Amino acid sequence: MGAIAGAARGVTRRNLLIAAGVGTGLAIGWAAWPRRRAIGWAAGEGEQVINAFIKVGADGRVTVAVPQAEMGQGVWSGLAQIVADELGADWRAVGVEPAPLGPEYANHGAFNDQLAGLPAAMQGLAGWGATKVVEYLEFQITGGSTSIRGFESPLRHAGAAAREMLCRAAARRWDVDWDACDTAGGFVIHKANRIAFADIAGDARLEDAPDEPVLRARPMLVGKPVLRLDIPAKTDGSARFGADVRLPGMRYAAIAQGPIGARRTAIDRSALPAGTRLVEGPGFVAVVADGWFAAKTALEAVKISHAAAANPPGPWLEAGLKAALDADGTEVRSEGSIGPASGTGSITADYTLPFLAHACLEPMTATARIENGTCEVWAPTQSATIATWGVARALDIDAADVVVYPTLLGGGFGRKVEMDACVQAALIARAAGAPVQLIWSREEDFGHDMWRPAVAARLRGSAGPGGIGAWDAHIAVPDIGAGFTARNVPAVAGEPRAGAGAIEGAVAMPYAIDGVRVVHSLADCNVPLGFWRSVGHSFTGFIVESFVDELAVSADADPGAFRLAMLKDQPRHAAVLRAVLAAGGPLGRVSPGVGRGVALVESFGSIVAQVAEVQLVDGAPPRVTRVWAAVDCGRVINPDTVRAQVEGGIIYGLTAALHGRVTFAAGEAGQRNFDTYPLLTLADAPAIEVIIIASNENPGGIGEPGTPPIAPAVANAIFAAGGGRRRDLPLVTA
Repeated sequence: MGAIAGAARGVTRRNLLIAAGVGTGLAIGWAAWPRRRAIGWAAGEGEQVINAFIKVGADGRVTVAVPQAEMGQGVWSGLAQIVADELGADWRAVGVEPAPLGPEYANHGAFNDQLAGLPAAMQGLAGWGATKVVEYLEFQITGGSTSIRGFESPLRHAGAAAREMLCRAAARRWDVDWDACDTAGGFVIHKANRIAFADIAGDARLEDAPDEPVLRARPMLVGKPVLRLDIPAKTDGSARFGADVRLPGMRYAAIAQGPIGARRTAIDRSALPAGTRLVEGPGFVAVVADGWFAAKTALEAVKISHAAAANPPGPWLEAGLKAALDADGTEVRSEGSIGPASGTGSITADYTLPFLAHACLEPMTATARIENGTCEVWAPTQSATIATWGVARALDIDAADVVVYPTLLGGGFGRKVEMDACVQAALIARAAGAPVQLIWSREEDFGHDMWRPAVAARLRGSAGPGGIGAWDAHIAVPDIGAGFTARNVPAVAGEPRAGAGAIEGAVAMPYAIDGVRVVHSLADCNVPLGFWRSVGHSFTGFIVESFVDELAVSADADPGAFRLAMLKDQPRHAAVLRAVLAAGGPLGRVSPGVGRGVALVESFGSIVAQVAEVQLVDGAPPRVTRVWAAVDCGRVINPDTVRAQVEGGIIYGLTAALHGRVTFAAGEAGQRNFDTYPLLTLADAPAIEVIIIASNENPGGIGEPGTPPIAPAVANAIFAAGGGRRRDLPLVTA
């Protein structure tokens, strides 16, 4: 059995828990796990594999194995740039390939945020244990803004190790000391001697890899704007996404899934056109044809009957959230006295946020081929590991007999970490006896999302000009992680539970407050929930920063100065806030109908502050005209990518803040396409300025932290402009 099979069986047999059960992983015996293995990354003709992340071609091309999914966030380029910097490669000769499954490519950063919540004395041991578990499981996943955070160190070491091996090989040829050699522009250099990587790579690969390679003291490429590797192909149309896959003899499938929780009772296939095939699967009906439009048209001719669930999703879900605020919840933080939060001069505010769809421009898709007992899947997936496990379970085959080829993603935002489309494509291909490409319609994509949950919160507090004296927060929201785990890694699934993880961002706040209490109520929810861009911070950012603003107003204080006064012990946060305030100008009402608001959110290891300028015109929705953002994300790999991701996070978050809402009735989502779930148009997009704070701290995430501050910054700006306090999202009602 291969390593992948062992990993899949290990999950089932040993019931390993990564974040909460490191002790379990240690108890099964690290000595029983494989410590060394051959590199599973294949070399092409003329290529020399130097280590698990680097190979050199006969033409001098340096190829970097990238374990993370490219969904527009620039991770292919960012990770390759780290390697090229340490290696001394010529950026014009650098390319990437998706890494295969293997322990070398496991995402060590996937659980850093969860481990950060443990006591300091336990973090080292827990981190070591979690690292070994994810390696054993070959756990690849792209999410939580962990790509650079998780791979900067191993990639720097891989590049430095390869550089040393190249230098040693060249030094032998020149009969000089190897440590007097260096690399630059794709050459090994010693005084007047130069030799191209391609001409020495064969010798270099035979050198022993150093255990502790010496890293460069000064970066050569890191920190500089370089051309992203994925942009040329996306510009000229040669880039290949999930729906671009073509296989010999391939057929196409369209799919229909019933209302949430419903049971399929009958299928009338009498009108099914000739030449098509109907496939029944768990929770779905698909039609296979020679083209996707033909499959979709044929599917529309099939009449499918369902029996509704006993308690189908409907308006009761959001009503239940509000009701939960009147009951006791689980206290997750308590410090000092919160008595003043309910005393004279205190204020109380209730906030609500709706269910949200991911709204990826590329709907769910996957292509599957089954031959000789092996299943191959091509998919825009955020986790080849989860997809492999899911397909293996569904087909009842060994995970070693499943190969997943990740493609470019046309948007992911957390939705494509799920394996449902991959599993469906594999089941349909097996039934059809031919390779099949499954593409969900837009209506299916919206109607069967894994939604960001609705949220309700009640906050009480008191403040003076110098800051907040007491803070009492009660937040009702379901447990997203429990549902995700039950669907995708059922062997380690547990019951939903209340706790700080469900309301991240509302528990550990940067502000100095004398008395704090935070309570979480675990709400009932029979809608499938998933990770949405910035996860819990997407709603706690709005709740916390809106209420901070309300307390500033109650204290008759400038919202910016009010926050700064509470950040005396947080110099990085204060520097970010000062930078955005300097760029955005004065807060409050700046002219008739125009206001500016601010918000500050730390998430995924990065700190982002934003000032939004909003214009109010009678009879029209609020218009966001300008946004200033300052970000401290630690060491920067490519400043252009940082700016692009902050801009993208703002647009994504602003779309949700202004328009995003999913409602349910009789088990079905009411929003099934962009006509009822609108995206922000280019004409309505604000001018955005991004300020990057220079930092030598370890890298933080950047794909998600730009999203949380925009909703509260806009809501605060609307209040400043005279539009009243907006405590419910979306800000624009239908």
